Amino acid sequence: MRKRDQVYRRITRMLAVVLVPVAGLVAPGRARHTACQWALAARFPADNLGGLLGPARAAFEAARTEALWRDGELIGLTSGYRDPLEQARLFQRAVAREGSVAAASRHVLPPYASRHVAGTALDVRPTEGARWLERHGGRHGLYRTYDNEWWHFEYRPDGRPVRLPHPGLSGRAGPHARTTPCTVPQG
Repeated sequence: MRKRDQVYRRITRMLAVVLVPVAGLVAPGRARHTACQWALAARFPADNLGGLLGPARAAFEAARTEALWRDGELIGLTSGYRDPLEQARLFQRAVAREGSVAAASRHVLPPYASRHVAGTALDVRPTEGARWLERHGGRHGLYRTYDNEWWHFEYRPDGRPVRLPHPGLSGRAGPHARTTPCTVPQG
């Protein structure tokens, strides 16, 4: 872990601790959760949890709260919900770049197959946060679903899905099929 990342971890946790009393006034009974979300919003200001299904968002917030308070680990969101048009553009660019639908599907899926479009897929950062989520995310119904994407997790309250080598092997279609991000998240 880079020294800069260690500093960010310490500062974010200290900020959460300082914010607990104020959060207790704003959200009685949920002060630590609320303070954590505020501190993470300061650390990862570009995170957008909007569009995630309510249970998926709640699971992600609970996991990142646990990660910060229990282990001092930060988990940011690079990409969550994507509207169908955005996913279609990502897929078309991948097809143009890769030369075929099959090759593109190893990295990006069309909108009808995307769990990002369904609001239940999350691309996280940094790598340490993804490692934490891989070890502990199951308590919250969050699972890594592809071997080739360390950053991609899906909300699966029904239990751990079979992990596939890449998204194109999902063999599923429709709104509940698996999805994938278009780029590797930046830390």
